[in-house]
Amino acid sequence: MSRVDAHHHVWDLGVREQSWLAGSAMDPIRRNFGVEDLAPLAAAAGVTQTVLVQTVGLPDETAEFLAIADSNELVAGVVGWIDLTADDAEAVLTGLLNRPDGQWLKGIRHQVHDEPDPDWLGRSDVRRGLAVVAEAGLVYDLLTRTPHLPAALEAVRALPELTFVVDHLCKPEIGGDLEPWASGIRALAAQSNVACKLSGLVTEASWTDWKVADLKPYADVVLEAFGPDRVMFGSDWPVCLLAASYAEVVDTADRLTAGLTAADKAQVFGETARRSYHL
Repeated sequence: MSRVDAHHHVWDLGVREQSWLAGSAMDPIRRNFGVEDLAPLAAAAGVTQTVLVQTVGLPDETAEFLAIADSNELVAGVVGWIDLTADDAEAVLTGLLNRPDGQWLKGIRHQVHDEPDPDWLGRSDVRRGLAVVAEAGLVYDLLTRTPHLPAALEAVRALPELTFVVDHLCKPEIGGDLEPWASGIRALAAQSNVACKLSGLVTEASWTDWKVADLKPYADVVLEAFGPDRVMFGSDWPVCLLAASYAEVVDTADRLTAGLTAADKAQVFGETARRSYHL
């Protein structure tokens, strides 16, 4: 089975600092990571296509990622960043799409989970920006936590023409109560224009002693709520290295989906991502 990794990052600290890497806990990944580092790991796991996802709120990074995708066979799409709240959001997005490598731009993301306002996605300027993303035929990645779910649901309902993809299962607190996260996720899944990434779980659990059994209740909720045809695998490499190797993340996803049929696993490990991001 030819697999897609629908969520990974790269960064070059010589180009710009990654402020979110502050603190000693981040020491293991405070170095440069490029596609050339991922390529052998992906090949060993049967991954032939990836989606490269933004890490900072700068259009310059998006342009750099488009160039990477244009020069590398592994990267099949980019989820970039624009300021959704800006008056020139449409012009900035059009400029990215009109680049010679603009065809690799498949989606937009913002670090909503860092916004102090849990209703950020309900703001009129944000909604206007989301409408620009929809008009361009791109996907919007939801990087949120449980408190943001009500506003996310309202945005999803208000923009049925826009495909939303939930990153990292909305970052549930592994080992905590399933509620209210599970109810919020199920409400999102009830909307046909939402998919979800089976990604980022190992770093939401205890980095040093997590077990697959710790993650399974959360994966089960998502697989049942969305169905395999709206769930896609993502490694969240190299962030995942804080808790697990690339091979361990892939193996964990295999074990979390062990109860699926071969056809359903093909959806999770490839077809959902290809369909959602038009790879």
